[in-house]
Amino acid sequence: MMSLTDLATQALEEMKASLLAIREEELQQVLQEIAQAQRIALHGVGREGLMIKALAMRLYHLGLDAHVVGDMTTPPIGEGDLLIVSAGPGGFSTISGLIGVARSAGARTLCFTSVPSGASAAQCDVIMELPAQTMANDQGGAVSILPMGSLYEGVQYVIYELLILRLREHLQEAPEQMRARHTNLE
Repeated sequence: MMSLTDLATQALEEMKASLLAIREEELQQVLQEIAQAQRIALHGVGREGLMIKALAMRLYHLGLDAHVVGDMTTPPIGEGDLLIVSAGPGGFSTISGLIGVARSAGARTLCFTSVPSGASAAQCDVIMELPAQTMANDQGGAVSILPMGSLYEGVQYVIYELLILRLREHLQEAPEQMRARHTNLE
């Protein structure tokens, strides 16, 4: 049995390798898309969806008009708006359906994925590749010590927080302004 230190070291090394392989120009393009959007809707499935919800919360903390698809208060999107989705393995039928609706309404689309050539990802205006194992490639050769798609989901969380730091600087938002938008109903 591996020690906790060995497990943590290996997991962190895998996350570090994935994060360092992300292209700076893709992050910059994502930043521009988000900063220009009037309204932002976000969606992901499973644990990817939990990470997308974390991103939606931080975008709201930055003062952006961000909503999670499926929530009762999510408004319609259209021209000038942005749909952000996660499709780690490249495609999900629900994600593809939402992309189609958003594009028909005139919204731009952005996909975080590990497989840029995947069916859902390929439909989007902007693709940001997160080079990490998902459930689509968690068997066979070299696999992560983390189960199933956990490496991808961990990379999502960290890159989303780094994106927020860049957006905060770009939007000239102070940490105090973000904190002031945090709910007091906890």
